[in-house]
Amino acid sequence: MTRKTQKIDFEASISELETLVEKMEGGEFSLEESVKQFESGIALARACQQALREAEQKVSQLTSNATGQEILAPFEPTEET
Repeated sequence: MTRKTQKIDFEASISELETLVEKMEGGEFSLEESVKQFESGIALARACQQALREAEQKVSQLTSNATGQEILAPFEPTEET
């Protein structure tokens, strides 16, 4: 599976990114390791941004009418039973 089509677990990626940032801010890595971890963090951030863009596109498609105009409707969460 290629990187562009690979689905990510958004919440797990955000959590991993937050942990990485905390460790880097805490000075837990050597300079070389910090650079490697920074590179990993950038990849995670980009994957999360892409996932958000895709989710936004889906929402936009779902809220469009037949003419392509977006229909704004209030969000009403449903109660799970």
